[in-house]
Amino acid sequence: MSAGLQSAYESSREDFASLLEESFREHEITEGSVVKGRVVAIEKDVAVIDIGAKTEGRVALKEFTGPGRDQPIAVGDEVEVYVDRIENALGEAVISRDKARREESWVKLEKAFENNERVSGTIFNQVKGGYTVDLDGAVAFLPRSQVDIRPVRDVTPLMGTPQPFQILKMDRRRGNIVVSRRTVLEESRAEQRSELVANLEEGQVIDGVVKNITEYGAFVDLGGIDGLLHVTDMAWRRVNHPSEVVNIGQTVKVKIIKINHETHRISLGIKQLLADPWEGIAARYPVNAKLKGRVTNITDYGAFVELEPGIEGLIHVSEMSWTKKNVHPGKIVSTSQEVEVQILEVDPVKRRISLGLKQTLQNPWEAFSEKHPVGSEVEGEVKNKTEFGLFIGLEGDVDGMVHLSDLDWNRPGEQVIDEFKKGDVVRAQVLDVDVEKERISLGIKQLAGDPFADAGEIRKGQVVTCEVLEVKDSGIEVKIVDTDLSTFIRRAEIARDRGDQRPERFAAGEKVDARVTQFDRKARRVQLSIKALEMAEEKEAIAQYGSADSGASLGDILGAALKARAGDKK
Repeated sequence: MSAGLQSAYESSREDFASLLEESFREHEITEGSVVKGRVVAIEKDVAVIDIGAKTEGRVALKEFTGPGRDQPIAVGDEVEVYVDRIENALGEAVISRDKARREESWVKLEKAFENNERVSGTIFNQVKGGYTVDLDGAVAFLPRSQVDIRPVRDVTPLMGTPQPFQILKMDRRRGNIVVSRRTVLEESRAEQRSELVANLEEGQVIDGVVKNITEYGAFVDLGGIDGLLHVTDMAWRRVNHPSEVVNIGQTVKVKIIKINHETHRISLGIKQLLADPWEGIAARYPVNAKLKGRVTNITDYGAFVELEPGIEGLIHVSEMSWTKKNVHPGKIVSTSQEVEVQILEVDPVKRRISLGLKQTLQNPWEAFSEKHPVGSEVEGEVKNKTEFGLFIGLEGDVDGMVHLSDLDWNRPGEQVIDEFKKGDVVRAQVLDVDVEKERISLGIKQLAGDPFADAGEIRKGQVVTCEVLEVKDSGIEVKIVDTDLSTFIRRAEIARDRGDQRPERFAAGEKVDARVTQFDRKARRVQLSIKALEMAEEKEAIAQYGSADSGASLGDILGAALKARAGDKK
């Protein structure tokens, strides 16, 4: 073979090898890839698909149908399939239409997720916590909370119908996709609300339909957008619950009070369409006027009374009773009770009326003062004992106080108060009644009379006869005969001689003479001394019967003086 022919032959060989290699490259099939194939036959429930390179595979017909894919396939149709294995034991390729569609869908879904675009899908099954959605081959999870804006009990009407969804989360490695239908609805609703709000104005009167009722008000549909009719804007009067004024499904005429264009919140009112009952309120309810009303609400700090529809006043707890100071208002009045009240204050600006309940009743301190003037005697039960006196319960549910200093003329109050106990019934004298300060002063010792006032002409230096009441280590307690005055003679004052200064020399009931060393009516003080009397008698005897210079002894002088004194007494 010539050189030219040899060269042409080799060139043709190389071209053929290149073409053959290119042909193989075009028909190269790798596992895990998506390839195009042609339907060559349909046998019962499978389709036979030629994927090239003299390789065929079988795919179940159900993989070509599903939610939103009801168009059947036919021989000659070109389809994309996923190659699991190039050849199985039967010499056929293991292919899948579902996996091919899933791979194709994942690519599209990832782009939509990156661009924050909505995707179309179909709810086809219910699972724990939500539903499964077919996104053109890829299966996504729809949480129950993301189905609708409001909870949906039955999702059956939504199943099998293509709908838009928003992808919330994707994880290709795990094959997880989470979608939301609620987000799409909220965006659509927000667009509609913006358009509707733009057509509304504050002060506008519009008809609406009550959609829902809560504890604090009612939601009214204004034609695609809801407004809140708060319970305080339903009527001028107090409304305990919105159901007292409106019902679900009811058409109501409302006034737009306020529009928040940022949040699209609309506040509505019904009472704003009615006349304001607070106009001219001061003229209708003058201060000090008495009238009747109905108790509508009771709180810890008082009770609200309706004077007319839309007008309420407050009886503060301090204005409910003259005497019940620390009692809950609910124990004085009850809801729906009709009561007589007095107008105390009217504030049209703050829309407040202060009422008084106790002002319609007589002041118990005034009544007590009229019935029991100062100096009269009263009787009552000991209600309480304190460090400064006794509280006595008196007629009219008022209390009077006996101060420690008014318990006894002679003994300290701290000592005397121990003799009284709660529940004792005692008598006392009215000393003072202060109606404004709600105070009544009583005295128990005043009933016995003032011993200093009844003591007669006792004066300093006078000799008095006393009765021993009690003997103590420190002295003796005595009472001046024919008076109510009592005092204490100290040990040092019961004898001139130190050896005789022994209290046990005396006995209770024994009479003894003593000299008055101090008597002050104003300071209410009296002091006696036996020692001073003995020293005075000694001085007088010496002056009368002799002295040390006369030669007479002191015993002789005192003996003569005592005999003379005894004779005088006889």
